[in-house]
Amino acid sequence: MKTEAPSAASVSFPKVPDHYRGVWVRTLLETPTLRDASTCVRWMQTGQWHADLRVPSSARNADGTPTLAQRQSQQGFSGVTEISHAGDTEICTWHRRFDFLPPRPTPDTGTMVFETPERVIERGIHSEYLEVWERMPESVGVCIALAGTTITGADSGERLLQTGSCVMRVRPWQDFEISFGSLRQGVWHIEHSLVPELEGLALPLSLQRTGEHTATVQLANQVSAWKVLEWTDAP
Repeated sequence: MKTEAPSAASVSFPKVPDHYRGVWVRTLLETPTLRDASTCVRWMQTGQWHADLRVPSSARNADGTPTLAQRQSQQGFSGVTEISHAGDTEICTWHRRFDFLPPRPTPDTGTMVFETPERVIERGIHSEYLEVWERMPESVGVCIALAGTTITGADSGERLLQTGSCVMRVRPWQDFEISFGSLRQGVWHIEHSLVPELEGLALPLSLQRTGEHTATVQLANQVSAWKVLEWTDAP
């Protein structure tokens, strides 16, 4: 398990185009040796920040409990996203700030072709793969990225992202957690997580902006101070 030093203030890339924002579900992965349509993958993209959670079906027993291979097969990372162009080709690079796995030997970069506003085809640049992504309709709207803070006001490394009614939490500590779920009537329903014990929980959640760069988060019975990285209300 490897994480980079947290840096909430070092984003240097322009915000990604609006058509990237939301939660994308991977429906297909193809490589020269693999075809995978069963792994649960959720990629949330705000204006600059992303979180990505990948849980293979082999990581859970039929009753949803983790298998012995759970830690070895799961993946998850978070960081900032850069969009660039080579001629008419749109290129997406995911700069991983926090990663459940050791650092990659090559950048996480792919070409992106939007077949429709809700479906994009990604092809690898540094390795041979194809991924098909489809956007969740309920993930369009409000776009928020928050950074957790310590009692001294420093960046704790924790991230809380929301797009539409979807929320992802990243806690890159010893027990590395990325959790995804839906926010309905003030309750966050955790559907998928790198920590299997969290799946199925329903936790009261409220995000409130208190200033240009500050917010409070009330999760269950705890209230904490956060730094606003992005905050765009729904149109």
